[in-house]
Amino acid sequence: MTGAYDVLARIRAARTAPVAAGERCEMCAEQIATEHQHVVNIEGRQLMCVCRGCYLLFTDVDAALRYRAVPDRYLTFPDFALGRREWEQLQIPVGLAFFFRNSALDRTVAFYPGPAGATESELDLAVWDDIRAADPRVDLLVADTEALIVRVPDAPLPVECHLVPIDACYEFVGRLRMLWRGFDGGQQVHEFVDDYFSAIAQRAKVVTS
Repeated sequence: MTGAYDVLARIRAARTAPVAAGERCEMCAEQIATEHQHVVNIEGRQLMCVCRGCYLLFTDVDAALRYRAVPDRYLTFPDFALGRREWEQLQIPVGLAFFFRNSALDRTVAFYPGPAGATESELDLAVWDDIRAADPRVDLLVADTEALIVRVPDAPLPVECHLVPIDACYEFVGRLRMLWRGFDGGQQVHEFVDDYFSAIAQRAKVVTS
């Protein structure tokens, strides 16, 4: 039976012409557009830029593959079972973080943004198991490739929770790093976060509990 890796090997072997300048697929070296898709290297915890053909090789979420295609799904979870009390228990130092299931570690991990980029929370996330038990929508997440991005603004504004592709989270954090000024990020960062969450809310499908 021909597998995804056999297909990739044939693609590489068939390439005889030099590749034109510009961004290209990290699997087969095919030239790709600025707007392209990604796969996750599960073992190396890396996002890889890929062409459409290579992306489609890794879309089967049930297959035991080293790579996973990042889907393009946006959902919003109103009245999510994470309030300010639960957020304080998580002890994440800012009011914004994203959570995803790391299949290699077999647990949920959390990252929050800052001037150095995405910082992993080193805290015990046992409280997350309580949140998951209270809100079954958490189990809609596809491991490694989708994340819950949560924003906890100052009261009385409501907590926001959206399911987004994992690459969208890292792109978001990367942009924040470029804009960050001073201790709290500065006005540009605050405006960018507002615009980002507004855009997600407009794009996402609402999923009620």
